[in-house]
Amino acid sequence: MSVVAVVGRGVVGQRITRRLPTVVDTVSLVDHDPRTGRDLPGDVSVAVLAHGGSHAVLAGQLLDRGVAVVSVSDDLADVRSMLDLDDAARAAGVPMVVGAGMDPGLTGLLARLSVANLATCDEIHVSIHGTAGPACARRHHRALSGRALGFHDREWTQPTAGSGRELCWFPEPVGPYDCYRAELASPLLLHESFADVTRISARVSANRRDRLTAWLPMLSPPHREGGVGAVRVEVRGTDAAGGRVTSIVGIAELVATATAATASAFAVEALEGRLPSGVSRAGDAALDTNGILRTVSQLGVRLQEFTGVPSTQRIRANP
Repeated sequence: MSVVAVVGRGVVGQRITRRLPTVVDTVSLVDHDPRTGRDLPGDVSVAVLAHGGSHAVLAGQLLDRGVAVVSVSDDLADVRSMLDLDDAARAAGVPMVVGAGMDPGLTGLLARLSVANLATCDEIHVSIHGTAGPACARRHHRALSGRALGFHDREWTQPTAGSGRELCWFPEPVGPYDCYRAELASPLLLHESFADVTRISARVSANRRDRLTAWLPMLSPPHREGGVGAVRVEVRGTDAAGGRVTSIVGIAELVATATAATASAFAVEALEGRLPSGVSRAGDAALDTNGILRTVSQLGVRLQEFTGVPSTQRIRANP
Protein backbone atom coordinates (compact mmCIF):
# COMPACT_ATOMS: atom_id res chain seq x y z
CA MET A 1 0.00 0.00 0.00
CA SER A 2 1.38 3.41 -1.01
CA VAL A 3 1.82 6.08 1.65
CA VAL A 4 0.87 9.69 0.83
CA ALA A 5 1.79 12.52 3.18
CA VAL A 6 -0.47 15.57 3.21
CA VAL A 7 1.65 18.43 4.54
CA GLY A 8 -0.53 21.15 6.05
CA ARG A 9 -3.55 21.04 8.33
CA GLY A 10 -5.42 24.00 6.88
CA VAL A 11 -8.72 23.82 5.04
CA VAL A 12 -7.04 22.61 1.81
CA GLY A 13 -4.96 19.95 3.55
CA GLN A 14 -7.95 18.61 5.47
CA ARG A 15 -10.02 18.44 2.30
CA ILE A 16 -7.29 16.51 0.47
CA THR A 17 -7.13 14.06 3.37
CA ARG A 18 -10.86 13.41 3.12
CA ARG A 19 -11.17 13.23 -0.67
CA LEU A 20 -8.05 11.52 -1.95
CA PRO A 21 -9.09 8.07 -0.60
CA THR A 22 -12.34 8.30 -2.60
CA VAL A 23 -10.48 8.10 -5.94
CA VAL A 24 -7.66 5.68 -5.07
CA ASP A 25 -8.13 2.50 -3.05
CA THR A 26 -4.64 1.38 -2.11
CA VAL A 27 -3.38 4.41 -0.25
CA SER A 28 -2.48 5.17 3.34
CA LEU A 29 -2.57 8.84 4.34
CA VAL A 30 -0.28 10.59 6.80
CA ASP A 31 -1.27 14.04 8.09
CA HIS A 32 1.75 16.21 8.76
CA ASP A 33 1.98 19.65 10.32
CA PRO A 34 5.35 21.20 9.33
CA ARG A 35 5.17 23.55 12.33
CA THR A 36 5.96 20.62 14.64
CA GLY A 37 9.47 20.32 13.22
CA ARG A 38 9.18 16.53 12.97
CA ASP A 39 10.30 14.65 9.86
CA LEU A 40 7.95 12.73 7.60
CA PRO A 41 7.91 8.92 7.93
CA GLY A 42 10.52 7.12 5.85
CA ASP A 43 8.01 5.08 3.81
CA VAL A 44 6.25 8.05 2.15
CA SER A 45 6.13 7.75 -1.64
CA VAL A 46 4.20 10.97 -2.49
CA ALA A 47 4.01 14.21 -0.53
CA VAL A 48 1.30 16.78 -1.22
CA LEU A 49 2.47 20.19 0.00
CA ALA A 50 -0.61 22.19 1.04
CA HIS A 51 0.77 24.32 3.87
CA GLY A 52 1.21 28.06 3.98
CA GLY A 53 4.59 29.65 3.37
CA SER A 54 7.43 28.52 1.13
CA HIS A 55 7.45 25.00 -0.31
CA ALA A 56 10.78 25.00 -2.15
CA VAL A 57 13.09 24.04 0.74
CA LEU A 58 10.92 21.14 1.91
CA ALA A 59 10.39 20.02 -1.69
CA GLY A 60 14.15 19.85 -2.22
CA GLN A 61 14.58 17.77 0.94
CA LEU A 62 11.85 15.36 -0.15
CA LEU A 63 13.33 14.94 -3.61
CA ASP A 64 16.67 14.05 -2.03
CA ARG A 65 14.82 11.24 -0.24
CA GLY A 66 13.27 10.01 -3.49
CA VAL A 67 9.75 11.23 -2.60
CA ALA A 68 7.47 12.51 -5.38
CA VAL A 69 6.16 16.02 -4.68
CA VAL A 70 2.88 17.77 -5.53
CA SER A 71 2.81 21.45 -4.54
CA VAL A 72 -0.17 23.81 -4.46
CA SER A 73 1.96 26.92 -3.86
CA ASP A 74 0.94 30.00 -5.86
CA ASP A 75 3.70 32.33 -4.66
CA LEU A 76 5.70 33.57 -7.65
CA ALA A 77 9.12 33.50 -5.95
CA ASP A 78 8.42 30.07 -4.44
CA VAL A 79 7.31 28.68 -7.81
CA ARG A 80 10.47 30.00 -9.47
CA SER A 81 12.58 28.27 -6.83
CA MET A 82 10.77 24.96 -7.34
CA LEU A 83 11.23 25.11 -11.10
CA ASP A 84 14.96 25.09 -10.40
CA LEU A 85 14.57 21.66 -8.75
CA ASP A 86 14.07 19.91 -12.09
CA ASP A 87 17.60 18.44 -12.11
CA ALA A 88 17.19 17.19 -8.53
CA ALA A 89 13.87 15.50 -9.38
CA ARG A 90 15.34 13.87 -12.50
CA ALA A 91 18.37 12.66 -10.57
CA ALA A 92 16.05 11.10 -7.97
CA GLY A 93 13.86 9.61 -10.71
CA VAL A 94 10.64 11.02 -9.25
CA PRO A 95 8.05 13.53 -10.48
CA MET A 96 7.44 16.96 -9.02
CA VAL A 97 4.31 18.93 -9.91
CA VAL A 98 4.68 22.69 -9.51
CA GLY A 99 1.40 24.59 -9.33
CA ALA A 100 -1.20 21.91 -8.56
CA GLY A 101 -3.89 24.08 -6.97
CA MET A 102 -6.76 26.04 -8.43
CA ASP A 103 -4.43 28.69 -9.82
CA PRO A 104 -1.88 27.76 -10.93
CA GLY A 105 -3.00 24.21 -11.58
CA LEU A 106 -6.59 23.86 -12.68
CA THR A 107 -6.13 26.95 -14.86
CA GLY A 108 -3.32 25.21 -16.76
CA LEU A 109 -5.42 22.07 -17.27
CA LEU A 110 -8.34 24.11 -18.59
CA ALA A 111 -6.01 26.04 -20.91
CA ARG A 112 -4.64 22.77 -22.35
CA LEU A 113 -8.19 21.42 -22.76
CA SER A 114 -9.19 24.49 -24.78
CA VAL A 115 -5.98 24.79 -26.81
CA ALA A 116 -6.35 21.18 -27.94
CA ASN A 117 -9.47 22.22 -29.88
CA LEU A 118 -7.67 24.99 -31.81
CA ALA A 119 -5.38 24.80 -34.82
CA THR A 120 -3.20 27.56 -33.34
CA CYS A 121 -3.30 29.52 -30.09
CA ASP A 122 -1.68 32.90 -29.50
CA GLU A 123 -3.39 34.23 -26.34
CA ILE A 124 -4.24 32.83 -22.91
CA HIS A 125 -5.94 35.00 -20.29
CA VAL A 126 -6.70 33.76 -16.77
CA SER A 127 -8.98 35.36 -14.16
CA ILE A 128 -9.63 34.07 -10.65
CA HIS A 129 -12.04 34.99 -7.87
CA GLY A 130 -12.06 34.00 -4.22
CA THR A 131 -9.70 32.50 -1.64
CA ALA A 132 -9.43 29.27 0.35
CA GLY A 133 -8.13 29.55 3.92
CA PRO A 134 -6.38 32.39 5.80
CA ALA A 135 -2.96 31.79 4.17
CA CYS A 136 -4.57 32.00 0.73
CA ALA A 137 -6.39 35.21 1.70
CA ARG A 138 -3.14 36.83 2.85
CA ARG A 139 -1.42 35.76 -0.36
CA HIS A 140 -4.28 37.26 -2.41
CA HIS A 141 -3.92 40.49 -0.43
CA ARG A 142 -0.16 40.71 -1.09
CA ALA A 143 -0.59 39.87 -4.78
CA LEU A 144 -2.29 43.22 -5.36
CA SER A 145 0.83 45.14 -4.32
CA GLY A 146 4.20 45.29 -6.05
CA ARG A 147 4.59 44.14 -9.65
CA ALA A 148 2.46 41.78 -11.70
CA LEU A 149 3.83 39.45 -14.38
CA GLY A 150 2.60 39.29 -17.95
CA PHE A 151 3.75 38.16 -21.39
CA HIS A 152 2.91 40.53 -24.24
CA ASP A 153 4.00 40.03 -27.86
CA ARG A 154 6.77 37.64 -26.77
CA GLU A 155 8.18 39.99 -24.13
CA TRP A 156 7.83 39.82 -20.36
CA THR A 157 6.18 42.82 -18.74
CA GLN A 158 5.86 43.84 -15.09
CA PRO A 159 2.96 46.25 -14.80
CA THR A 160 1.91 47.65 -11.46
CA ALA A 161 -0.25 45.21 -9.53
CA GLY A 162 -3.79 46.48 -9.08
CA SER A 163 -3.86 48.07 -12.54
CA GLY A 164 -5.50 46.96 -15.79
CA ARG A 165 -9.12 46.73 -14.64
CA GLU A 166 -11.20 44.32 -16.70
CA LEU A 167 -14.78 43.18 -16.12
CA CYS A 168 -14.70 39.37 -16.18
CA TRP A 169 -17.79 37.17 -16.26
CA PHE A 170 -17.28 34.05 -14.19
CA PRO A 171 -19.48 30.95 -14.29
CA GLU A 172 -22.69 31.20 -12.29
CA PRO A 173 -23.46 31.68 -9.47
CA VAL A 174 -20.42 34.01 -9.20
CA GLY A 175 -21.11 36.25 -12.19
CA PRO A 176 -19.21 39.45 -13.12
CA TYR A 177 -16.38 41.00 -11.13
CA ASP A 178 -13.79 43.68 -11.83
CA CYS A 179 -10.40 41.99 -12.07
CA TYR A 180 -6.90 43.45 -11.91
CA ARG A 181 -3.34 42.46 -12.67
CA ALA A 182 -1.59 40.84 -9.71
CA GLU A 183 1.63 39.12 -8.75
CA LEU A 184 0.60 35.64 -9.84
CA ALA A 185 2.63 32.61 -10.93
CA SER A 186 0.26 31.49 -13.71
CA PRO A 187 1.90 33.45 -16.58
CA LEU A 188 5.31 31.95 -15.78
CA LEU A 189 4.04 28.36 -15.78
CA LEU A 190 1.72 28.85 -18.77
CA HIS A 191 4.60 30.25 -20.81
CA GLU A 192 6.67 27.14 -20.09
CA SER A 193 3.78 24.88 -21.14
CA PHE A 194 2.68 26.96 -24.17
CA ALA A 195 5.89 28.32 -25.63
CA ASP A 196 4.25 29.47 -28.90
CA VAL A 197 1.64 31.67 -27.20
CA THR A 198 2.53 35.35 -27.58
CA ARG A 199 0.22 36.92 -24.97
CA ILE A 200 -0.48 35.64 -21.45
CA SER A 201 -2.14 37.49 -18.60
CA ALA A 202 -3.56 36.71 -15.16
CA ARG A 203 -5.94 38.78 -13.04
CA VAL A 204 -7.71 38.50 -9.70
CA SER A 205 -11.00 40.00 -8.61
CA ALA A 206 -10.74 42.94 -6.23
CA ASN A 207 -12.73 45.89 -4.98
CA ARG A 208 -11.53 49.44 -4.26
CA ARG A 209 -10.68 48.67 -0.65
CA ASP A 210 -8.58 45.65 -1.66
CA ARG A 211 -6.50 47.79 -4.00
CA LEU A 212 -6.11 50.75 -1.65
CA THR A 213 -5.00 48.63 1.33
CA ALA A 214 -2.88 46.06 -0.54
CA TRP A 215 0.38 47.61 0.73
CA LEU A 216 -0.83 47.42 4.35
CA PRO A 217 -1.29 44.37 6.60
CA MET A 218 -4.79 42.95 6.37
CA LEU A 219 -7.10 45.24 8.34
CA SER A 220 -9.24 42.38 9.65
CA PRO A 221 -8.45 38.69 10.21
CA PRO A 222 -9.35 36.51 7.20
CA HIS A 223 -12.19 34.01 7.41
CA ARG A 224 -11.38 30.37 8.02
CA GLU A 225 -12.66 29.70 4.49
CA GLY A 226 -13.85 32.04 1.77
CA GLY A 227 -17.09 31.65 -0.14
CA VAL A 228 -17.62 30.28 -3.62
CA GLY A 229 -14.70 31.15 -5.88
CA ALA A 230 -14.31 30.85 -9.62
CA VAL A 231 -11.86 30.43 -12.47
CA ARG A 232 -12.16 31.78 -15.99
CA VAL A 233 -9.68 30.71 -18.70
CA GLU A 234 -9.96 32.40 -22.09
CA VAL A 235 -7.87 31.22 -25.05
CA ARG A 236 -7.75 32.82 -28.48
CA GLY A 237 -6.45 31.45 -31.73
CA THR A 238 -7.55 30.02 -35.07
CA ASP A 239 -9.51 26.99 -36.22
CA ALA A 240 -8.58 24.61 -39.02
CA ALA A 241 -10.05 26.99 -41.62
CA GLY A 242 -8.02 29.95 -40.34
CA GLY A 243 -10.95 31.71 -38.70
CA ARG A 244 -10.50 33.55 -35.42
CA VAL A 245 -11.76 31.56 -32.41
CA THR A 246 -12.20 32.36 -28.72
CA SER A 247 -12.87 29.64 -26.15
CA ILE A 248 -13.83 30.26 -22.52
CA VAL A 249 -14.01 27.56 -19.84
CA GLY A 250 -14.12 27.76 -16.06
CA ILE A 251 -15.50 26.57 -12.76
CA ALA A 252 -17.46 28.01 -9.84
CA GLU A 253 -16.65 26.22 -6.59
CA LEU A 254 -15.21 26.69 -3.12
CA VAL A 255 -11.54 27.50 -3.72
CA ALA A 256 -10.37 24.93 -1.15
CA THR A 257 -12.48 22.25 -2.84
CA ALA A 258 -11.12 23.06 -6.31
CA THR A 259 -7.55 23.19 -4.99
CA ALA A 260 -7.90 19.91 -3.09
CA ALA A 261 -9.47 18.18 -6.10
CA THR A 262 -6.66 19.28 -8.42
CA ALA A 263 -3.90 18.33 -5.97
CA SER A 264 -5.56 14.97 -5.32
CA ALA A 265 -5.80 14.28 -9.06
CA PHE A 266 -2.08 14.92 -9.49
CA ALA A 267 -1.30 12.75 -6.46
CA VAL A 268 -3.20 9.92 -8.15
CA GLU A 269 -1.16 10.42 -11.33
CA ALA A 270 2.06 10.24 -9.29
CA LEU A 271 0.91 7.12 -7.44
CA GLU A 272 -0.02 5.39 -10.69
CA GLY A 273 3.35 6.23 -12.28
CA ARG A 274 1.82 8.35 -15.03
CA LEU A 275 4.01 11.41 -14.47
CA PRO A 276 7.52 11.77 -15.94
CA SER A 277 10.47 12.31 -13.63
CA GLY A 278 11.43 15.95 -13.20
CA VAL A 279 9.28 19.05 -12.88
CA SER A 280 5.83 19.04 -14.49
CA ARG A 281 3.35 21.88 -14.87
CA ALA A 282 -0.41 21.48 -15.13
CA GLY A 283 -0.53 22.73 -18.73
CA ASP A 284 2.18 20.41 -20.09
CA ALA A 285 1.22 18.61 -23.29
CA ALA A 286 2.78 15.35 -22.05
CA LEU A 287 0.18 14.98 -19.27
CA ASP A 288 -3.12 13.13 -19.59
CA THR A 289 -5.14 16.33 -19.26
CA ASN A 290 -8.52 14.73 -19.91
CA GLY A 291 -7.84 11.95 -17.40
CA ILE A 292 -6.73 14.40 -14.71
CA LEU A 293 -9.79 16.59 -15.30
CA ARG A 294 -12.05 13.56 -15.06
CA THR A 295 -10.62 12.89 -11.61
CA VAL A 296 -11.15 16.53 -10.69
CA SER A 297 -14.78 16.20 -11.81
CA GLN A 298 -15.23 13.00 -9.81
CA LEU A 299 -14.15 14.96 -6.75
CA GLY A 300 -17.05 17.36 -7.18
CA VAL A 301 -15.74 20.17 -9.37
CA ARG A 302 -18.00 20.78 -12.37
CA LEU A 303 -16.33 22.21 -15.48
CA GLN A 304 -18.28 24.80 -17.46
CA GLU A 305 -17.88 26.14 -20.98
CA PHE A 306 -19.21 29.47 -22.27
CA THR A 307 -21.13 28.90 -25.50
CA GLY A 308 -23.34 31.99 -25.62
CA VAL A 309 -26.52 29.92 -25.41
CA PRO A 310 -28.10 27.99 -22.51
CA SER A 311 -27.10 24.33 -22.53
CA THR A 312 -27.16 21.31 -20.24
CA GLN A 313 -24.58 19.38 -22.24
CA ARG A 314 -21.43 18.44 -20.29
CA ILE A 315 -18.07 19.38 -21.72
CA ARG A 316 -15.71 16.61 -22.71
CA ALA A 317 -13.70 16.21 -19.48
CA ASN A 318 -16.78 15.88 -17.22
CA PRO A 319 -17.82 12.29 -16.48
